[in-house]
Amino acid sequence: MSGIRIIASIVPALLLVTGSGVNGLGFEIPSSAPAKSSGELDAAPVGVSFEFFAFPEYFQQLPLTNSCLGRLQDASGSYSPIRIGGTTQDRATYNASLSSAVSYSVDSPDDAPESLTFGDSFMEIAAAYEGAVTIGLNRRLNNINNTIAAAKVAKSNIATLYAIELGNEPNFFTSSDPIADGQSWTAATDAASQVSWQASVGSALDETSFTQAGVFFDLDTFTVSNLAEKEEDTDSTQYVRSFCHHYYPQSASTADLDELMSHTEIVEGVSEFQSQVVAAQGLNKDFVMGETNSATGGGGGISPTFGAGLWILDYVMQATILGVKQLFFHQGTIGNCPYCWWDESVNAPFYGAYTAALALSGASKVAQLDTGDSRFAAYAFYDSSDQPIRVLLYNSAYYTSGTRSNVSVTLSGIPSTSTSVSALRLTGDAATTIVGEGAITIGGQTFANATCELQGTKELETIKASEGQATFTVQASEALLIYV
Repeated sequence: MSGIRIIASIVPALLLVTGSGVNGLGFEIPSSAPAKSSGELDAAPVGVSFEFFAFPEYFQQLPLTNSCLGRLQDASGSYSPIRIGGTTQDRATYNASLSSAVSYSVDSPDDAPESLTFGDSFMEIAAAYEGAVTIGLNRRLNNINNTIAAAKVAKSNIATLYAIELGNEPNFFTSSDPIADGQSWTAATDAASQVSWQASVGSALDETSFTQAGVFFDLDTFTVSNLAEKEEDTDSTQYVRSFCHHYYPQSASTADLDELMSHTEIVEGVSEFQSQVVAAQGLNKDFVMGETNSATGGGGGISPTFGAGLWILDYVMQATILGVKQLFFHQGTIGNCPYCWWDESVNAPFYGAYTAALALSGASKVAQLDTGDSRFAAYAFYDSSDQPIRVLLYNSAYYTSGTRSNVSVTLSGIPSTSTSVSALRLTGDAATTIVGEGAITIGGQTFANATCELQGTKELETIKASEGQATFTVQASEALLIYV
């Protein structure tokens, strides 16, 4: 077991502009969760999505999959939910006679298959996971009997089955897809198709509240708010357990890391989903980001960086405050997936995901303390008794090299009996740092590439508190998790 090293920090009460530092910010920790805080948080908001065809390989050939999911469980205190789906779910046909989990051929191991089949053992692999499982099945190929057969196997095998998706990103369906039958595919056409399939599959399974509906990419006319109206008008809400959208804030071809990790950009991007969350909640359904990550197409050059990990941390907080119940970060084609959290090594974005799970662990609510109009973010977390338990500070200023700026932050509202508080620092050599090319640490520790275990001595910083106040320093491209 790694030891813990306590780092004492005595900070002067007066904040000064010194060197590359910035004159201090101040935030008061409300004694109870303010009105604009999140609703009741899920036990494990940080989830993982696996591309359908690659799912068996993740669990059968990548030891880090179970190991890193175990670290997320350690951090949050609950199993992370997983979702199995993506583009290849709508290319997949169930074959009860198939002995292997999945069968397909590709010209290059970096490619995703254009068609594939899967068998019962696919569901058995999913059933071995002890956390909640959402599985996506085919609608594009318009073979509802095959989808019903697969859904029955999923229901009978997966004790922790949360939901079934019927199709993936139908906003990309075209008239040439079998489901369209040569006709133009519109949002209205899709809504009618979704509610029809929900009723047919629900009846075959003898289930209500079984599907994760929507599964739309981005925001256009294909929206949860439009679909929700159709669901309500046709009395189909009985079949819906949750609604979801997919969200990738950047394109791999034009990705900008500075923009990705900017707190103001994150606030703006997440806020665009407010009406979708409201529409789902209006029907008493959860809204989730069913598939998400930093950039489309497996991610670009920005995606394996420490800055992308910092984006995850801030993005999760913004989404949960908005009312997003869970976020499923996509893991794509193994070996061709810059945004993946692990492959043969534990990658930089995982540090942000782990810290997000750690920050939300045991929390009932989270509140934003900053105004969202600068590069600096501050959040407070509350337990089930509505008492503050942690604060997260994030300096999203973009740092690559040279003199590193910092911000001094004074927190007030710390219990007056406290003479000190402790903190874990999430830091790296630069926003652009990639694992293997520079240092990235959480509390001074790193994740071992072979096991995903935290290695090294844990560094718990101790900061002096006086009269309910304490002052902290957070460098550019860095975050600090404070236990109050």
